Amino acid sequence: MDTIFALATARGRAGVAVIRISGPHALSAAESLCGTLPPPRRASLRRLTSGGALIDEAIVIVFEAGQSFTGEPVVELQVHGSPAVVRAITEALGRHVGLRMAEPGEFTRRAMEHGRIDLTQVEGLADLLSAETEAQRLQAQRVLAGALGRLAEAWRRRLIRAAALIEATIDFAEDDVPADVVPEVATGLRDLAAELRSEIDGYGVAERIRDGFEVAIVGRPNVGKSTLVNALAGRDAALTSPHAGTTRDVIEVRLELSGLAVTVLDTAGLRDTEDAVERLGVSRARDRAAAADLRVLLVEPGDMPCEPVPQEHDIVVVSKGDLHGEVADSVSGLTGDGLDTLVARIGRVLSQRTVGAATVTRTRHRNALERAEQAVQRALEELSARRHMELAAEEVRTALRALDALVGRTDVEHILDEVFQSFCIGK
Repeated sequence: MDTIFALATARGRAGVAVIRISGPHALSAAESLCGTLPPPRRASLRRLTSGGALIDEAIVIVFEAGQSFTGEPVVELQVHGSPAVVRAITEALGRHVGLRMAEPGEFTRRAMEHGRIDLTQVEGLADLLSAETEAQRLQAQRVLAGALGRLAEAWRRRLIRAAALIEATIDFAEDDVPADVVPEVATGLRDLAAELRSEIDGYGVAERIRDGFEVAIVGRPNVGKSTLVNALAGRDAALTSPHAGTTRDVIEVRLELSGLAVTVLDTAGLRDTEDAVERLGVSRARDRAAAADLRVLLVEPGDMPCEPVPQEHDIVVVSKGDLHGEVADSVSGLTGDGLDTLVARIGRVLSQRTVGAATVTRTRHRNALERAEQAVQRALEELSARRHMELAAEEVRTALRALDALVGRTDVEHILDEVFQSFCIGK
């Protein structure tokens, strides 16, 4: 396998830049720059030279094979974060025989290939690198720490036991084997199917934490929706005007509320209109409001929303609170009065919905668990009918293959390139 190297920190000027080298020639390549290497995992200052000329002074750290992130011999060079310094070092490394620049995500891919992490942890790392909110960070850290892999391994052990018991009745029916293992196997598989279903059902919430919730601001024309959205965003994200019908399309503003990623939707005012363009905007507003995770319905004092009809978790707020004095549940996008209270209410509602979040965070995870659960259910049907034990055993093996695909043991070559495309070079 080639020895690879890359800048592991962001490009551009910085106080420190980290250059990572991994592979069988990592130590010899580093020695060509700094002479003797420090003992493994002990940071030490070295002078980096090329062709007898000083390039920089660097902190050098060596990791032995099996003790590094990739599982290979690794050297990290912490140098001054000058683009010229980084360029000089990478050019010197590029002249070393057997070295080449790393491809996007190649360090992480090698970590998976050497068994340091499984595929779900790779995806957790990708999510951690792109996390924008505290909830996303915590969710990604849980997956990166191996939570989903541990679940899959526990399920896998139970499936292996079930398969062993079923196959024992097939292969050794006349020997000293328990007369009837079906009740034990069926109980175990039913419990497993319930656990798989629970994870599958919690996927929607986990996906929302990862991708973000949608909150639609809904109301009649000129009720103050765009002004409220601008106040939430802290900038002029939406055009405001005293003329009704200014907003014709759905405007999206990405925010962080209560540690959650939230996209606030400013929608067209709901009314009947002869204007074809506005009518299209109203139609889109109704569709997006119906699909949103939460709706904030803005009304005038003493008014009640008639469209959309308020649902259990909708938040009804009196708009333009600065014009109406002391009115309960009012908010003013212009002055900010009541804004903190509204944000807190939105945060509470959405936070309550995250309680049932599953460990699975991607469609691929859910699909793998669905295949496993369906196979377990088919195995239970065969066991219940006491028909073909061979078919029951095969269905259990099908469930095992689905879990193996989940963690990257089998059937994942076709998705690896897609996964690693999200990584930067040097990670």
